Amino acid sequence: MSKEKKQSFMGGVTIMAVSTVFVKICGALYKIPLNNILGEEGVTHFMTAYNIYTFLLTLSTAGLPLALSKLVSEADATGRRNQMRRCLTTALLAFSLIGGLGSAAMLIFTDRLAGLLHNSLAYWPIKALGVSVFCVSIMCAFRGFSQGRRNMVPTAVSQFIEAFVKLVVGLPLAWYLIHIGKGLPIGAAGAIVGVSAGIVLATVYMIADYRRHRGPILWGTDKAQSYGTIVRRLLGLGIPIAIGQSGMSLLSMVDQSIILGQLQNVLGLEETAAAGLYGQYTFSSTLFNLPASFLPAVAVSLIPAISAAVTRRDHREVNRVVSTSFRLIAVLAIPAGVGLSVMAQPILLLLYPARQQTALAATYHLQLLGIASIFVCIMLLTNAIMQAHGKVHLPLVTMLTGGLVKVGINYLLVGNPDINIKGAPIGTLICYVLIAAINLAIVYHLLEEKPRYLGIFFKPVLASAVMGAAAWASWGLLGRLVSTSGYAMRSLATLASVGIAVVVYLILVVALRMVSREDLAMIPKGEKLAKLLHIR
Repeated sequence: MSKEKKQSFMGGVTIMAVSTVFVKICGALYKIPLNNILGEEGVTHFMTAYNIYTFLLTLSTAGLPLALSKLVSEADATGRRNQMRRCLTTALLAFSLIGGLGSAAMLIFTDRLAGLLHNSLAYWPIKALGVSVFCVSIMCAFRGFSQGRRNMVPTAVSQFIEAFVKLVVGLPLAWYLIHIGKGLPIGAAGAIVGVSAGIVLATVYMIADYRRHRGPILWGTDKAQSYGTIVRRLLGLGIPIAIGQSGMSLLSMVDQSIILGQLQNVLGLEETAAAGLYGQYTFSSTLFNLPASFLPAVAVSLIPAISAAVTRRDHREVNRVVSTSFRLIAVLAIPAGVGLSVMAQPILLLLYPARQQTALAATYHLQLLGIASIFVCIMLLTNAIMQAHGKVHLPLVTMLTGGLVKVGINYLLVGNPDINIKGAPIGTLICYVLIAAINLAIVYHLLEEKPRYLGIFFKPVLASAVMGAAAWASWGLLGRLVSTSGYAMRSLATLASVGIAVVVYLILVVALRMVSREDLAMIPKGEKLAKLLHIR
């Protein structure tokens, strides 16, 4: 670690973004075939286990790694090596205890957890994820430390290991178990075994990487704070973040329980039929989560960068980092959300050829969730900005407010026979629009230099609208030409329409000067790119 190079904010974002691209490619190669293998019912069993796991994992680790990275970045900024070492040691002890409790809950209370979500068939998928919470807790301690040192490489590599092993172990195992007739619940459990295997190996890598590079950088002459003081600081920063993020995970579990409960108890559907309807909604969730999945690449670099600048009282640097982050999100998230909404049906049919009826049923969901994904990205970015300024309780309040609205809307709409499962994406969209609006208002009042939201969002919205129109028109034409053709020709038409939309948007990015030369200078080879595109 003595030879470790710190990355700049955008350097860290670039490393995490590249890693995220590889991870998402692996994730798509895993989740899309898995949906085709399991179908809507099997996917519901998978997601039941995963929602429980996500809640316990988020409760165990969501806030503490960010809190650790903040403490480490502050100590590093002032050259306090002993303080950095003690922060890591304290975090490992705390993370191990909390993660162990999470794993014990999944392994011991499996039946009760499955029953609470109205899906008793998810017993084995839940059991298969039990040990993962403890392993991720350990891994997150080392990730938080390296991120606080502004070294994003270990986190990026561990994420790739996690995704790749999940793909090569979980997908074949799920197919094999279904193929030999073990049933959808066991097939879903097989897919989750791959998830657990990836987490275990990624944890082993993080431990090995730390031991290989720890070196003399962790030994200094400063007097470190006591373990008790560091624990109080970690918990003081981390618990509100964890509660806020786990609050949303909890609300997702409650939301699933309400949806399945309303479908079964109010509409009178059997457990498997209710799981099938919920699976239609879940099919669109993979794509809905895609734009927001790149946000951690920004957040893990954003929080230490802003925290260090706030410690130095460098308001100019804070404004520079925040402004760049907003522009980055606006330029990427808005067209992604519009594209998913406009091209929902052809994209779903392209990805799920073995489940065409489910893909058609999921189209309505993705049309709404595509727009909702934009507001999820804004929510995550503004959460990170508030957390970096030490306002860790505010995301908790706003997310719980939106989450409760979501649960209430879903309870009313899903129980209506004329709406049923179609009420779920409506509640999701309203939830994230509300949270994003509140968060933007808070960030505006929080920053010394006020962000110009109209200037940040107007051009990306305009360009995305034109891009969406181009995608709609091109698919309308090409879709009619291949309407009687096979899967291959329809897929080519879909890809061509997406390609046309991307080209139109890139032209508008340059024509409308949506990024500046200064923005591009902050990324690798940015100066050459600026010259190539004639951006001043």
